[in-house]
Amino acid sequence: MRGNLLYLDKESSLHQLHPLSKLAFTFFFLICAAALPGLDWLLAAYFFLLLPLAGWGQVTAPFLRSSWAVITPFVISLSLIQGFFTGGETVLFSLGRFAFTFEGWLAGLTVAARILVALGGALLLTLTTRPDALMQALTQRGLPNSLAYIVLSSIQIFPRFQDRAQLILQAQQARGLETGGNLVRRLKLLVPLSGPLILSSIVDVEERAMALEARGFSRPGRKTSLLVLRDSQAQRLLRFVLLLLGLGLITLRVWTLFQ
Repeated sequence: MRGNLLYLDKESSLHQLHPLSKLAFTFFFLICAAALPGLDWLLAAYFFLLLPLAGWGQVTAPFLRSSWAVITPFVISLSLIQGFFTGGETVLFSLGRFAFTFEGWLAGLTVAARILVALGGALLLTLTTRPDALMQALTQRGLPNSLAYIVLSSIQIFPRFQDRAQLILQAQQARGLETGGNLVRRLKLLVPLSGPLILSSIVDVEERAMALEARGFSRPGRKTSLLVLRDSQAQRLLRFVLLLLGLGLITLRVWTLFQ
């Protein structure tokens, strides 16, 4: 199992920022994904804001690999769906009664770009922030331990499932299970894989709960930690500026919708 999951341990300045500052970047890009008006603005946010931040954090390669691996199926499916079922004047080609329009294709790409920008903000957080540091930052700001743990578990759930499924598949291969072949044979692999995956996940939840209780997770009162988070006035100002920019984008978007 990967100890820190998606987190990559680097010596960059982005890694050294307070977790709340990186969380502010994530929320800002979520707002950008929802509020920016068109495809050109969304792509500009990705290439001129997200990519430089990934380079600053020395995680450009995994950032690009992860974001495009996730977004490619959305680009294909949304382009096809919107292209055929969104009306427009410019018909690129037809399949029987169905016409694929340029306007629909552009609408599909715009939705995919919104997902890409939102995903990029979340990837920046997970690639450059230790999960325990994020949880401590949230609890230090008054968030209950249980809610902070829910946030942390949500970030970790898919990488943990991926790692556990890979381990189970390797164990099944060591026992002689055939994992190659055609599509039907691979679909049959879901049966011997899903059972151990579900059971081991239930056991993992119980083990994690016991480990948390052994460390006094639910004990009332102030808790101490060996991990020291460094914050500064400049970072607080950065978070305030990102908040203002996000509110400004929301206000501008609402104002344009009612014009």
